[in-house]
Amino acid sequence: MVDAADNTPCDAVVLLSGGLDSAVTLALARHAGLRCAALSFEYGQRHHAELAAANRVAQSLGVDRHLVVPLDLRAIGGSALTADIMVPKDRAPGEMNDIPITYVPARNLIFLSIAAGYSEVVGARSIHLGVNAVDYSGYPDCRPAFIESFAACAKLATKVGVEGRGLTIQTPLIALSKVEIIRTGVELGVDFSLTHSCYDPAPTGEACGHCDSCLLRKQGFADAGVPDPTRYAK
Repeated sequence: MVDAADNTPCDAVVLLSGGLDSAVTLALARHAGLRCAALSFEYGQRHHAELAAANRVAQSLGVDRHLVVPLDLRAIGGSALTADIMVPKDRAPGEMNDIPITYVPARNLIFLSIAAGYSEVVGARSIHLGVNAVDYSGYPDCRPAFIESFAACAKLATKVGVEGRGLTIQTPLIALSKVEIIRTGVELGVDFSLTHSCYDPAPTGEACGHCDSCLLRKQGFADAGVPDPTRYAK
């Protein structure tokens, strides 16, 4: 975590949640030789395990800077991640194609907007995020159409866009399966034990093993033939 006044120039801003996908996205950017500013949000989520994971991943992958922005989405609620709403458990894969109650209204739209402003400040020419359209669990703000639309909007809404210098949105995982993402991370040396994906962890941080995110994660490791380093609650 850094002070907001520290605007050291960077090549890319990487949205870092602390989850598996964002860790691989950051690893890909670092592998490409980019100076990265990691950007995380304390947005009113019910637990802080993912922010602790984001900090671990940022340190492990050697970012130039890591900024955590406070943002109170709990004030509007509407999601099991920001309000006192039960997190769905043990859903079958076929039940994960609807828009689940764990969807946080307009979260990626808000995060990308802040990332676009931050990119201008630190001189980054690209924003990287780990959205995935193959097993995205019904989230509308993970679809290619949304990313393309936001990229077009950013060109109109930012100084760099108006001046023609450009700001691109990079989504390297958008067409990959969870298996492919995990195998890519292994090739890049990502320590998945540092990441956190669970929507409803125990107070001590262990993953529940039953929410949609845990189930997709567990199945991904199993199908990839990679040992799952996640600490699950008993």
